[in-house]
Amino acid sequence: MAERMSGTDRRAQVLAIAAKEFAEHGLHGASTEAIARAAGITQAYVFRIFGTKKALFLELVQAAFARVSDGMRVAGEGKTGLDALSAMGAQYFDLLADRTGLLLQLQGFAACGDPEVRDVVRSCFARMWDTAEDGTGLEPVTVKTFLAFGMLLNTGAAMDVEQVEAGWAEGVRTRIRPELFAHVTTEANR
Repeated sequence: MAERMSGTDRRAQVLAIAAKEFAEHGLHGASTEAIARAAGITQAYVFRIFGTKKALFLELVQAAFARVSDGMRVAGEGKTGLDALSAMGAQYFDLLADRTGLLLQLQGFAACGDPEVRDVVRSCFARMWDTAEDGTGLEPVTVKTFLAFGMLLNTGAAMDVEQVEAGWAEGVRTRIRPELFAHVTTEANR
């Protein structure tokens, strides 16, 4: 029998359980039955709360991206240019410790073969782009390079490169200094 809790608390519980399930198994591999069992509720109740498995997945993916965009925005407040970019990058690096959130983002990208998922992930990525571009005032090529390094950090964190002793892993772990981005301009990219 499921423990009695408010609808809000139950929803939060299911989201936390589902986040781990989707992070590990993706949209198609995750099991709503396993989520329900871990929450002590029926699978039908999961569907009553969220509608569909895909709706639950998309809510989690959007929340994972929002944590990153919101964190970058807050970190860059009151700064511009490379100072803002540096603060955003430090915040981004710190957020990589949230392995579940990181993997949810990557699972979102992996599920982009589904047009509905692709539209949501595009919107999430656009928000992250806009956060970096608007928050720094830097050129699009600089923002592109910043986010490209971010994606490399994502893949490195997903592979847990902190545990690998090899030259390539050391290269992935190397922190990028903001001064590097001073040279990434539209003019230099011609």
